[in-house]
Amino acid sequence: MTELRQQTLPHVHDVIIIGAGPCGLAVAARLREKAPGAIFNDEEHRRHRFLHRYGRSIPLKQVKNGRITHCSNRPAGHTQDLDIVALDATHDDWCGRWNKLFKCYHIEHLRSPIFWHISPVDRDALLGYAYAQRRENELLEIHHCVGKEVSKHMRKRTRNQKCSAHSACNARVEINERDRIDYFNPSQALFSDHCRAVAKSYHLCDGAVKKESVQDIRFHVIKGISVNEEPLFTISTDQGHRYARAVVLSVGPANQPSIPRDAFRSFPASTPLPQVCHSTRIEQFPDPMVKSKISGGQRTNILVIGGGLTSAQLSDLAIRKGVTKVWHLMRSPISIKTFDVELSWMSKYRNLEQAYFYSADTDEERLQMVKAARGGGSIPPRYHKKLKEHIARGRLELRTETKVVDAQFQTTEGGGGWKIETEPAIEDLPSFDWIYFATGVETDIATLPYLQTMRGTHPIEEMGGLPCLTEQLKWKDDAPLFVTGRLASLRLGAAGPNLGGARTGAERIALAIQEHFEERKPEGQAGQDSDLGSSGAGDENEWERFVLGRGSKYSCLVGC
Repeated sequence: MTELRQQTLPHVHDVIIIGAGPCGLAVAARLREKAPGAIFNDEEHRRHRFLHRYGRSIPLKQVKNGRITHCSNRPAGHTQDLDIVALDATHDDWCGRWNKLFKCYHIEHLRSPIFWHISPVDRDALLGYAYAQRRENELLEIHHCVGKEVSKHMRKRTRNQKCSAHSACNARVEINERDRIDYFNPSQALFSDHCRAVAKSYHLCDGAVKKESVQDIRFHVIKGISVNEEPLFTISTDQGHRYARAVVLSVGPANQPSIPRDAFRSFPASTPLPQVCHSTRIEQFPDPMVKSKISGGQRTNILVIGGGLTSAQLSDLAIRKGVTKVWHLMRSPISIKTFDVELSWMSKYRNLEQAYFYSADTDEERLQMVKAARGGGSIPPRYHKKLKEHIARGRLELRTETKVVDAQFQTTEGGGGWKIETEPAIEDLPSFDWIYFATGVETDIATLPYLQTMRGTHPIEEMGGLPCLTEQLKWKDDAPLFVTGRLASLRLGAAGPNLGGARTGAERIALAIQEHFEERKPEGQAGQDSDLGSSGAGDENEWERFVLGRGSKYSCLVGC
């Protein structure tokens, strides 16, 4: 009867990750890694691997009396890996949506530097993977980023001289020449293959990602399922219900993309706009209707609205695909930046801005720092150069500080087009076959349907649409709902939405989840080192902690 009851009880996962993008994969990989690079240096990592493989199977000889202790021949204790499952609304594989958009936009290289990746083992894991696979030719150097420091001789020479705008004393170099190897853009193919290799190495491939759309998240005691009145998460999806002891939310901006409708007053808010698309909803580029006109030798015009990298990529791709002319409108001046954030937020050691961020007194102050650091959209110099080449050939018209104030759709035999008015006015604007909005996605947890229950039962403070999490990226101390990515920007900083924030967030969450499960171990098991495993004796655990250098080495003197 007991066996039948156990078979009918629903399965309870240890961790459910909502969102199978790079942030979700980073968390899953870090949870499976026993010796992460953020905690162990290379020497400690090798020692940890040796102990994990051989444990106490090696006989120990006492130095004083020569007595040999024969230990068990069984390998060092093997810890059952956490039961992890990821839920993704669009794909059943890691980084599915990420890869789809990159393929759709024909993006060859990432904007991020090579030390921003999702592997928890080593900071240079992606670089090592590139050389191991002999694919170092897929690394694109980031120019105008790394420079030589000004020597003491040069500073002394120019100290009493009048410095020009281009002199050495005015130069502010963020990154030293010795770190040049870090500032290369990996190719999309290399990064994607590396993600697959990481997922495979941690056994996260076969069935770890389920294509299910999350509809609600509840944290409560579930009758007939909870043990000892332990609260569990109920995740309601379009496929049913799932249960977990901890949940990680890694959903990017989370909200649905929206198109500014101020200029489309002739269409009701609930009516879809014809021949208009947001960049995140593109299935084919350009649209089949535009492709047919290109194939027929007809003139085509498209309008791209936005000031970030995606808008530049769409303008460049449209011209390469054969569109006659692209009009690119920005509501603000063009911003040229190598990365989304300044180098002072991401340099290897001199992360001054991040230190200022962590020392901020209030979340309101942190929010202002994040907004100031990220600003609006920006375009890297490499794509700005491409845009200037298209402008010189007359294929691209770029207008800054311009916005659309009115748009009217005119139906014709060929399908119709858009006549728009701008401010300031642009004369002789053609009829546009298609309009693409690359205006980003607003982040606001108050509008996320699946978080409304949690906001009601476990309310927390919110600032600028972002949750005010604990320093462990936990929703509340008594609710193990962890958040990473853009929604955790008030704790991770301006680079939180990027790949650099993915690893930082994964590290914090993994440590917090480990602590959470350690606190809930039955009596007699608490304090055991789950990472290494052991034969069960408390003194052996202390010995392993002492050898690994984990915690205080003086703790072994307790009771002496």
